Amino acid sequence: MPKMKTRRSAAKRFKVTGGHKVKRAKAFRSHLLEHKSAKRKRHLRAPGLVSRADYERVRKMLPYA
Repeated sequence: MPKMKTRRSAAKRFKVTGGHKVKRAKAFRSHLLEHKSAKRKRHLRAPGLVSRADYERVRKMLPYA
């Protein structure tokens, strides 16, 4: 059976933790930052987790993660 291909776009956006959760970057951090508070921007730097609703879709895109 041939190897499965990893979706490269997903591989660049997600990392899998030791407990098999999927880490992701938070949105709303790329531009228009002037009016956002420092606290809000600081919290957006921290990684988030992929929601349970999307977890299976992301895992299928990363077959070897």
